[in-house]
Amino acid sequence: MLAVQQLEAGYGESVILRQVTLQVRPGQVVCLLGRNGVGKTTLMKSIMGVLKAHKGTVSYKGTDLTKRAPGERAKKGIGYVPQGREIFPQLTVFENILLGLEASKEKKRAIPESAIAKFPVLPTMYGRRGGDLSGGQQQQLAFARALASEPDLLLLDEPCEGIQPSIVDDIRDVIRSIKADGKTSILLAEQSLEFVKSVGDYFYILEKGSIAWEGGLSDLNEEVIRHFLTV
Repeated sequence: MLAVQQLEAGYGESVILRQVTLQVRPGQVVCLLGRNGVGKTTLMKSIMGVLKAHKGTVSYKGTDLTKRAPGERAKKGIGYVPQGREIFPQLTVFENILLGLEASKEKKRAIPESAIAKFPVLPTMYGRRGGDLSGGQQQQLAFARALASEPDLLLLDEPCEGIQPSIVDDIRDVIRSIKADGKTSILLAEQSLEFVKSVGDYFYILEKGSIAWEGGLSDLNEEVIRHFLTV
């Protein structure tokens, strides 16, 4: 479904990612791990097209998207929940979710029930401004906005960062539900090892901007964790 090949990217003349190769298969939850500052968010931005690649390719369902704009990638079926959520604080909850429809492969006028059914608190807040919500509620809103386009691939960048444990549990349940449906693949960048082990099928570890290790859940043992992830 998603194939990243020999990707190099960064900011200005600074190269952050070096020859990154990974793939996400249909229905998989693939997790991207690594210490702070190794390039996880840079990789997510490069896949979405927010950051242009210096070298390498990003392909989706056999189509080369490397030079495509973020909007084009979204319309191909890629949803994105960025680190920090990036909701529109002056818009209402309802308006924020409506914006997600702009990325739909087919033009939709109404928010799909599937986008909000997983976050039942959101419809009760439709009239509230996004900026008035708690961090956890904003994260749910950003998630629902991405799901509004009914994507085939969902990029989640640090969805558990800075939110209360109860919302983390809700997000875990949502990811498990999406995984059970089998219709949407997920690439998840996350710091919490416990969280990714509870939802992931396959794992990549970034170190100094390169893929240093990859494997399944049974391969993610204490030696690997100690070598690549322990601070």
